[in-house]
Amino acid sequence: MSNDARAKTERVLAALEHREPDRVPVGEFFWTNFVRRCRRELGAGDDFNPYAYWDLDLIVVTPNMDPHICGIEVLEDTPERKVVKTGFGATIERRGTLPMPHFRDFETKTFEQMEALEFDDPKDPRRYVEPIDDQINAVGDELNLGLPPFVDRLAACAGDFCVFGSVCEPHEMLWRTIGTENALLKIAEAPDRLARFIERLGDFLVGIVEGQVAAARGKLAGLYVWGDVAYDHGMFFSPRYWRDAYKPQLKKICDAAHRAGLKTIYHGCGNASAVFEDLIEAGVDAYNPLEAKAGLDVVDLKRRFGRRWAFNGNIDVRVLATNDRDKIRAEVLRKLNAAKGGGYILQSDHSVPHNVDPATYDYLVGLVREHGTYPLRLGEFDENV
Repeated sequence: MSNDARAKTERVLAALEHREPDRVPVGEFFWTNFVRRCRRELGAGDDFNPYAYWDLDLIVVTPNMDPHICGIEVLEDTPERKVVKTGFGATIERRGTLPMPHFRDFETKTFEQMEALEFDDPKDPRRYVEPIDDQINAVGDELNLGLPPFVDRLAACAGDFCVFGSVCEPHEMLWRTIGTENALLKIAEAPDRLARFIERLGDFLVGIVEGQVAAARGKLAGLYVWGDVAYDHGMFFSPRYWRDAYKPQLKKICDAAHRAGLKTIYHGCGNASAVFEDLIEAGVDAYNPLEAKAGLDVVDLKRRFGRRWAFNGNIDVRVLATNDRDKIRAEVLRKLNAAKGGGYILQSDHSVPHNVDPATYDYLVGLVREHGTYPLRLGEFDENV
């Protein structure tokens, strides 16, 4: 590990452990259309890397988590749309530059099909050392086929950044396997029967943790846990069902990460505040992305949880998209109050979209470098936490 990567890793880990590092660390996710805009407006080539360009601290690398290690089958490929079938048995359509793909169909729909579904070994070396296209890496806001293997992508980052691997939690796997609406219907139809399948998913995902940790050979500092279980006004389903069916599986995943000496950051969109205490009990070290548009405020959360939980995100992309520097300065400096005593990694409240000017993001990074160095200098935006 280079001195630069070591310093960034220490910075991120210090924040997660509620220690004050040299400055507040910065992580980020970027929509592809923002990266395209950067290439045009910054005069950068096709190999433009926003993490390197802005010298960010934290980057996430994701392995193959498909139930079946079979690659991506391209069913239709035209300038207007691309249709693929994945190792989840999902048929997915991508149209133009729209940010989200459309899930058209699923091989697994019924309880009988779920119970008959056999998973390929989560520790199969092909997931980590071979260039096999998978759903999460290849089918997003762009179709990205032919990516290098997990270990190669990891090695390309490890010399320059603090690197986290990643794993889904069971609901993220469930909806990718049977569809979102179907998953919610199955919870209502036979919650206990579905819980047994959720437990199988939990066991599979523990294997994904252990498999990538072995393949990474000490290059990971932590794991992101992907798990959308809420929309902007609350949970997709009852908090009680989440506690009964999902929480034990999330705890198994976090325990596996902690046994390997890794931190956990849970990425959950929407407002899942009804189960925040449960997430802490399950072993989640920090929460992301803390969507401001879902009513979450990291400074208020810091007051509520203190040193019990760390946070990663919450810079409102709606404010960034105004490209108004006074508004952005107020947003960033106020949210930096959450970094007092450590416990905060600055990041957007999901991903940076194309309507954010690259110069605006440059300004954001500059603000953190200037005002996020300890002791924090927040001026008129200083608040007691």
